Amino acid sequence: MNLEQISQDRIVKESKSRAFVRQNMSTLSIFGILLAISIFFSIMTNSFLTVNNSLNIIVQVAPNIIVAVVMTFVITTGGIDLSVGSVLALASALTAVLLSNGFGSLATLIIVLIAGIAVGLINGFAIAQFKIPPLIVTLASMIYIRGLALLITGGYSIAILSEYSISQLGQGRVLGVPIAVIFAAIFVALGILLLRSTKYGNYVTGIGINEEAIRRTGVNTVKVKIMTYMLSGASAALAGIIIATRLGSGSSNIGNMFELDIIAAVVLGGTALFGGAGTVVGSVIGVALIGIIKNGLTLMHVSPYIIQITEGLVLLFAVILNVRVFRNKK
Repeated sequence: MNLEQISQDRIVKESKSRAFVRQNMSTLSIFGILLAISIFFSIMTNSFLTVNNSLNIIVQVAPNIIVAVVMTFVITTGGIDLSVGSVLALASALTAVLLSNGFGSLATLIIVLIAGIAVGLINGFAIAQFKIPPLIVTLASMIYIRGLALLITGGYSIAILSEYSISQLGQGRVLGVPIAVIFAAIFVALGILLLRSTKYGNYVTGIGINEEAIRRTGVNTVKVKIMTYMLSGASAALAGIIIATRLGSGSSNIGNMFELDIIAAVVLGGTALFGGAGTVVGSVIGVALIGIIKNGLTLMHVSPYIIQITEGLVLLFAVILNVRVFRNKK
């Protein structure tokens, strides 16, 4: 190979590197912020970088990652799902109630997942078929699903005994790795594959860019959107089961502000808030960032009210950053 060929190869590699950085600038920026915040908390607290705390963070964010992966698809279509926190609460409540009334673990798992899928089906059908704005549909779902969870439990927490095999979803380990983390990893891998390498992923992105153009190519956009919201409901239900079995109780009060954490994570990670571009890896980084901020502030003994204020500011920052990034790309 002569010098001219070497020079050409180097130019090609450099251009590819620049293109990669340009296309993933928002995700890389958030990853840089994640590293900076991690360094800050490691300096401010002695317990942040310990193995136990790191495992604790991973286990706590695993359900969030599961929902964030699917929320990436929802937002990429140009939609939004505000009901995931309430579906999570409903799943938690249903799991405890069904088990306490003699249902087996497998039957409980199936029923709860079907309930989550049903919520997604209703949301998706109203949004796709009747053209009602996703914000309105899922806001209504957020309210009535939370009310249903309260009705089922009467507002009380219901114990879930560890003797049930379903409890392994929240407490079990395989070769030392928490099952919840394994599920999160599977969702991430499948999410990346679906979004990047399948027709479904192309349709999801295309709908976010120009739904009418995609529809005219023969794609059933109504079916794609309904399927996406059904997946969102199922992921929130699974997350609810994992959290309930990890805590050992089902409650209608869990999942408050959960949907905002998920949306903030997804838009922080680089998914376009108004659709047309999504990144599963970025969403995972966004979830990790929010989880680390909460954990670090807790270790610093910061008031929970300050933590809530911080969450709100992170969401605001995420929206502003997202809008500016994708406005500049147009």
